[in-house]
Amino acid sequence: MSTDATRIGLLRHGETTGQGFCGRGSDVPLTEAGWHAMRETLARDADWDRVVCSPLMRCLGPAEAFAGQAGVPLAVDERLAELDFGDWEGRTAAALMETQANALGRFWEDPLNHAPPNGESLRAFRERVVAGWNDLAPNEGEQVLMIAHGGVIRLIRALHEGWPLEELLSIDVPLASLHIVEPWQAYR
Repeated sequence: MSTDATRIGLLRHGETTGQGFCGRGSDVPLTEAGWHAMRETLARDADWDRVVCSPLMRCLGPAEAFAGQAGVPLAVDERLAELDFGDWEGRTAAALMETQANALGRFWEDPLNHAPPNGESLRAFRERVVAGWNDLAPNEGEQVLMIAHGGVIRLIRALHEGWPLEELLSIDVPLASLHIVEPWQAYR
């Protein structure tokens, strides 16, 4: 299936049954609409040599289904899980505005220096995701599909496109969207 160009596709999972902040600590499944949106996205671009995914079921389920149908290898990498939102897992921004408005505001304004309470810092998240990214190094001409989360894809796009990490949350990564990264490169 390989073409001449090495290519990495970053596919965000579809809509989930989760509410609010759904990070590393929220292993929620996709809705039927989420599955449908991902199938539609993959139908438009299905030429992949291997699949790598987060272990969370909203990524793992579609990755297993696609890799099985396409007859390509699948690797699950814990480092590609979403940011751990700590005490905010499963809570909505509206609910947090009632009890933790200052902390939420600091996170939205400067996520690099203000992690969610008992959550993962953006620096630790960056280190974890970059290690996983660097280990998936494709062979020349290989097409690799990574099925992951909004935060993971935002981070990789920020590194690839030169966005400052402080602006990570402003990178648009809709549900079930595919982002192509060419050429692949390692990050420090």
